[in-house]
Amino acid sequence: MTKAELVHVVAGKGLTKKASAELVDSLFETIGKAIKKEKRFSYPGFGTWTVRERKPRMGRNPQTGEAIKIKASKTVGFKPSKELKKGL
Repeated sequence: MTKAELVHVVAGKGLTKKASAELVDSLFETIGKAIKKEKRFSYPGFGTWTVRERKPRMGRNPQTGEAIKIKASKTVGFKPSKELKKGL
């Protein structure tokens, strides 16, 4: 599903497309801020997003085959709830 499709579905609930787009943008902005600040965001019945640490490791340049060092980094991981998993 794309953002436009999500906005269209939300607009079908009685909002204008402009209001729906602002709602969707605000929702995801708030979720992003929560993940940055608290290192996690949980929505019951759907799942939990958490900040995960990636360790430094050795990799390969696919063009030359040369070994390169990949720095440690952070990423966001998602763990679906039991209810969501059951419904798949």
